[in-house]
Amino acid sequence: MKKGILDSVEEAARAIAILQEEESVEFIERVVSYLVDCFSSGGKVLIAGNGGSLCDAMHFAEEFTGFYREKRRPFPAMALADPSHMSCVANDTSFEEVFSRCIEAFGKREDLFIALTTSGNSKNLVRAAKAARERGIKVIGFLGKEGGVLKEFCDDFWIVNGFSYSDRIQEAHMAAMHIIIEAVEKELLVFV
Repeated sequence: MKKGILDSVEEAARAIAILQEEESVEFIERVVSYLVDCFSSGGKVLIAGNGGSLCDAMHFAEEFTGFYREKRRPFPAMALADPSHMSCVANDTSFEEVFSRCIEAFGKREDLFIALTTSGNSKNLVRAAKAARERGIKVIGFLGKEGGVLKEFCDDFWIVNGFSYSDRIQEAHMAAMHIIIEAVEKELLVFV
């Protein structure tokens, strides 16, 4: 059992080590810049994912609307996670439209749409990315494996590959998101 645990710890460390790669650092820098521009111009961030990635979207959003490391003003961010909306749309049309309908309802040109996915092949995220682009909204993808279909509809993306399971990809995504939030706070100097 101990060997299995140590193997898992080593794999988790390898996932986090991806953040040190130049491509990862440059992506993080660009996303910080996109977010600073978005918030500075009065825009909001809409974030979506499925399953664990939806939980990560909610976590990412609440770190902006709440507090991260310091007391500061809130930033407008929203996870597209309302269960009544999702069940309504899924029931009346299809699950493929649960996020695109939110983009249509709330998205404005000055906003930013962030899609979190470990496969890049979720049809509901692809539809949301298409809806965002139709409205002139920049689309950012936190992707996994080979990036899937979604990478074609992203203005910028980061692929965490080399892992066959979603959990390690999500761990790298979440670590990057925490680093991004910290950097956005420092860039905007918004502490009280």
